[in-house]
Amino acid sequence: MTYRILAAIAMLACAPWAAPAATRFEISFPASAHAGPITGRVFVAVAKSDRTEPIQQIGSYTANTGSAAFFGADIDQLAPGRAAVIDGATLGYPADHLAQIPAGDYYVQALVNVYTQFHRADGHTIWAHMDQWDGQHFNRAPGNLFSAVQKVHLDPAAGYDIKLETGQVFPAVQVPADTRWVKRVKIESKLLTAFWGHPFYIGATVLLPKGYDEHPGERYPVIYSQGHFGLGNPLGFADPEHPERGGRGFGGGRGGRANIYEAWNSDDFPRMIAVTFQHPTPYFDDSYAVNSANDGPYGDALLKELVPYLESHFRMIAAPYARVLTGGSTGGWESLALQVLHPDFFGGTWTFYPDPIDFRRYQLVNIYDDDNAFYAPGYTYMVPERPMMRTAEGQVTQTMRQMSQLEDVLGSKGRSAQQFEAWEAVYGPVGEDGYPQPLFDKRTGKIDHQVALYMRDHGYDLTYYMRTNWAKLGPQLEGKLHLYVGDMDNYYLNLAVYLLEDFLKPTGADATFEYGRPKQGHGWQPMSNAELVKMMAAQVQRNAR
Repeated sequence: MTYRILAAIAMLACAPWAAPAATRFEISFPASAHAGPITGRVFVAVAKSDRTEPIQQIGSYTANTGSAAFFGADIDQLAPGRAAVIDGATLGYPADHLAQIPAGDYYVQALVNVYTQFHRADGHTIWAHMDQWDGQHFNRAPGNLFSAVQKVHLDPAAGYDIKLETGQVFPAVQVPADTRWVKRVKIESKLLTAFWGHPFYIGATVLLPKGYDEHPGERYPVIYSQGHFGLGNPLGFADPEHPERGGRGFGGGRGGRANIYEAWNSDDFPRMIAVTFQHPTPYFDDSYAVNSANDGPYGDALLKELVPYLESHFRMIAAPYARVLTGGSTGGWESLALQVLHPDFFGGTWTFYPDPIDFRRYQLVNIYDDDNAFYAPGYTYMVPERPMMRTAEGQVTQTMRQMSQLEDVLGSKGRSAQQFEAWEAVYGPVGEDGYPQPLFDKRTGKIDHQVALYMRDHGYDLTYYMRTNWAKLGPQLEGKLHLYVGDMDNYYLNLAVYLLEDFLKPTGADATFEYGRPKQGHGWQPMSNAELVKMMAAQVQRNAR
C-alpha cells in the first residue's frame, strides 16, 4: 500500500501542471483622442445585451440581470498608444473578478475617466475628475474617452486577451437656452477657485413667476429648491414650448412630480421665484451646500456669492422671511442644513426624505457606537449583513458591503462619486494623502471613530448640532421646520428623522413631522408641488408681518 501511494505521488510530481488561464483586457487611446498622457481611471464593461451601450450600464446601485459587470483600475500618466491592463487580479462589480464571468458571448466596451490635477490652498495636490456640468457622470463627461462596442466570446477556462482602443471623446454638455420663463446663471466662484487652485463655477436655474416682465416694480419671495445636479427646470415646471426641460419634483404622493405649469399660471396662484443651484464638486454631483475640509467653502460660495448675485440680477426680496427652502434626499439634507446652520438667513424649510440627519442612524449604522458598518452588532453566531437598500415591502436589494465594493471599483481614494464617499468628502477630515479620510474600511467595514467624531463635532450631524445649540437655535427655528418621509424609506432614512422628532418633542418646538404609511418608500411626498408652493407662500406672508 505504501509503495503504491509513493508511486502515485511521483507520477503527479512529474505530470505537467496547468496554470489558470490568463484573462485580461488591454485599454489604450490614440493621440488623436487625447494628445498627452492621462492620469485617471480605466474601465471595462461586460454586458449580455447591447440595447444600451455597456458603459451606460455601469455605476448602478443595483446589479440586476440587465446590468453590466465592470472592472476599474487607476492609470498614472498613461501615454497615447500605451496600454493599461485589467486582468484577473482587478476588482470588479458585481463580479469580483473576470474569472467569475461565465463562458459565453458578451458585448464589451472600455472607458477612460480623465482626472485633473489640483494644487489646493490647504497644501495638498490631488487628482480627481473636474466636473464640467456633467454632474459627475463619468460615462458621459466631456473629454472622457470610450471605445466602440465589441462582441466577443469570453471563456475564463481558455483565457483571453482583448484589446480595446478608446478613440472616441464625449462632447461638451449642451446647456438649454433661456426661455421667457426660465433663466440660467453660471458664475466663477472666487472662493472655490482660490481653494482648488483651478477655475470653479457655480450656477442656478431660475423660474420666474407669471407677470414678471409686465410688473417691473414688483419684487418676489424665493423658493430655493435643493437636489442633485441637473439642468431641468425647478419644481417640475415644463412649459408647452419646452416640455422636455421639466425638472424634478420630489415625490409621488399626490403628484409631487406633476408639471406645475398650469398652477403656476393660474390667476390665484402665489407669485414666487423658484431657484435650483448647480454646485458639483470633484467628489460628487452636489456639495451639500456647506463648507467642507475636502470640498472647500461651498456654503460660503452659495450664500455669499451666488445668492447675492441672484438677488442683484432678479427682482427678489432680499430678506430672510422671503427665502424658503425645500428638497428631497440629498436636497432634503441640504434644505434642513441650510435652515439650521443659517437660521436667520432663511424663513423655513419643507424637507423631504433627507439623507441621514442624525448619525446614530447613518442609514442603519450608528457610527459612534458600532464597530463595523457591514455587520449588525450584538450577534455571536450567524452575524447578519447590514442592508443598505430595500424595497418598500422590506426586501433587501443591496447591502452595505456591496455598495462599498461598487464604490471601490468606481474610484480609489474616495473618487467614486457615489453616496458613502460623497458623505466622507463633505463631512469628514482630509487624510494625510490629501484625499477624504474614510469613515470605514471599504473592504472590511471597520469604522474609524475618530472620523465619526470629527463629523459630529464639525456640525454635520444635524440633530447633535441642534441639541448642542438649542438654547440659541430654538427661538430662531420656531415654526420653520417641516419634515416628511415614508415609513419604509428605501434607504432607511426615516430612522434618523424619528430621532430628530424624539429630540424636538420635549422642547415644545413648533415643528412638523409627517410619515407616509403604510409602505411608503423613498420619494414619498404628501402634497403636490403646487400645494407645496401655496404652503410656503402662506408662511412667507405670516413671517412678513
